[in-house]
Amino acid sequence: MRASLIQIAVDPDEPVATRRARVARLVREERGAADLVVLPELWPTGAFAYEAFAAEAEPLKGPTYEAMAAAARDAEVWLHAGSVVEAAAGALYNTSLVFSPDGELAASYRKIHRFGFDKGEAVLMAAGEDPVTVDLPQLTVGVATCYDLRFPELFRGLLDAGAQAFVVPAGWPARRRAHWTLLARARAVENQAYVLACGTAGTHAGVEQAGHSIVVDPWGEVLAEAGPGEETLRVVLDPAKVTDTREQFPALKDRVLGRGDAR
Repeated sequence: MRASLIQIAVDPDEPVATRRARVARLVREERGAADLVVLPELWPTGAFAYEAFAAEAEPLKGPTYEAMAAAARDAEVWLHAGSVVEAAAGALYNTSLVFSPDGELAASYRKIHRFGFDKGEAVLMAAGEDPVTVDLPQLTVGVATCYDLRFPELFRGLLDAGAQAFVVPAGWPARRRAHWTLLARARAVENQAYVLACGTAGTHAGVEQAGHSIVVDPWGEVLAEAGPGEETLRVVLDPAKVTDTREQFPALKDRVLGRGDAR
């Protein structure tokens, strides 16, 4: 299974419509090179551009949805299109969109854990409630977003729902990049699953982004990591490695606490 992570640089001087078109072009360029393409969190607005959230909010099937659905169809890829500020029922959500190769919406996920400690996203956005998995032909993927990475119970729930890989778009700040790498590896090791963590680059509202998108295998080994100026990270995954790892080191069978079904 071939995966491409595109760590979009968010330039506040680039109009959102221009960035949307640029990202759609980058997705289309992965035709024939990838089975799965992953984009970062809130790339249309910038994860820390709180003052722009309300103005840039869009319905689920808004302009980003339409552009990414068309790009997925043209590229013939599964596309995790990162996340957008979704406006729904008088509230804002940090909502991820996953498209199938025919351009249909395969899943949407509203971020459960909001960042900000009683400010920023934590007060401007409503919380999602439902964990989400997506069945790709090669792997079942659990969906999480940025700050979710700090909450292992979510990933255990996704594991119980059948996840063999986790896709985590993020707008992670550069000053905590060490945590980004550490937590991605931890979620991989403890769940014996792939982690594909795609972060934005650039600077959002004065907050430098970590970039350094990373792919970790079920043993916790880093398969690939993007440099600060690298836009597209490509990696080949072996779905059989998840089963092999869980059979060779069957730690998950010894779980005592927290078993459940996230579906």
